[in-house]
Amino acid sequence: MDKWRNIFNPSSVFVPLGAIVLGLISGAVIMLLGGYNPVDAYQALFEKVFGSPYDIGETIRTITPLLFTGLAVGFTYRAGLFNIGADGQYIMGMTGAAIVGIKLQLPWFIHAPLAVLVGALFGGLWAALVGYLKASRGVNEVISSIMLNWIALYLSNYLLRALLLEPGQQRSYFIHESASVSIGWLSRALENARMDWGIFIGLIGAVVFYFLLWRTKQGYELRAVGLNPDAARYAGINIKSSIVKSMFIGGVFAGLGGVFEVLGVFHYQVLSAASSGYGFDGIAVALLGGNHPVGIVFASILFGTLTYGSAGMNFSADVPTEIVRIVIGAVIFFVASHGIIQGIVKPFLASRRKLDRKGAA
Repeated sequence: MDKWRNIFNPSSVFVPLGAIVLGLISGAVIMLLGGYNPVDAYQALFEKVFGSPYDIGETIRTITPLLFTGLAVGFTYRAGLFNIGADGQYIMGMTGAAIVGIKLQLPWFIHAPLAVLVGALFGGLWAALVGYLKASRGVNEVISSIMLNWIALYLSNYLLRALLLEPGQQRSYFIHESASVSIGWLSRALENARMDWGIFIGLIGAVVFYFLLWRTKQGYELRAVGLNPDAARYAGINIKSSIVKSMFIGGVFAGLGGVFEVLGVFHYQVLSAASSGYGFDGIAVALLGGNHPVGIVFASILFGTLTYGSAGMNFSADVPTEIVRIVIGAVIFFVASHGIIQGIVKPFLASRRKLDRKGAA
């Protein structure tokens, strides 16, 4: 119970909320300066997200990859690593799932789980390479993971051209139906929104994140390495092994994000000139969520809602979609600037405590 009080204490709750409010206000000011009506814009965003069952379903679809990449970044951060390579791990997860989904023909109860597993392993092993370079050679994970993002993009395009590309198309063949993880009945209930098992697996992933780090010996060691590597080494913890393990697990989360995009949403993979950016958005999600699985779930909902709702701002209120990115950037800025938020929140909390004491007296 005390752990949940720590998660939802006034500071941990009010700082992100304050950052969100200030971010929305900043976006409104920028809209006013640009000659747009912020009330109409935010109303259009709200209506786009909740206007129909289809829009609700598509909002959930947008949230799913952000949840996975947020978990990927947050998990490794808890172990003292900055996983900026979630983009590449996400791409490798897509590629692994596409290869199995297209090249193999198996019964559905084997094919779909196998495709999910292989895609997750592709993402995990790609991230483990970053961990290995840091553990064995001291290569900074930020540098190596950025470089591996681009290597993943071009390697994925090469594999698509060599193994999976449909002639005359800029995409792979469609995966076999037996490899699909779409949920037909749920899609029909939400007016054919592209629904799959990804959001449910993502929520389970958040539970696994918490259980691994706070309920297992391995998780304790990973957090110890993240908090103080020298003390952890003195206590007999294998630092190198912990680095590789944490990167691998983070890569599995990011890889799963790509897996469900291929197996559940599009059912094919396209040749890409640039990454989708989900891995970098995952950094913002993890930051806003305080690198805690509960916070990451809520942060992914916020970012997914803003991302999908931006289309409504553009079409209904004629506001450029870039404004939403400004709002998200402002939220990140205010989350990173704890002092600004705390300077606003602390006097409010202090006055509340005084009133509570007077009432108790």
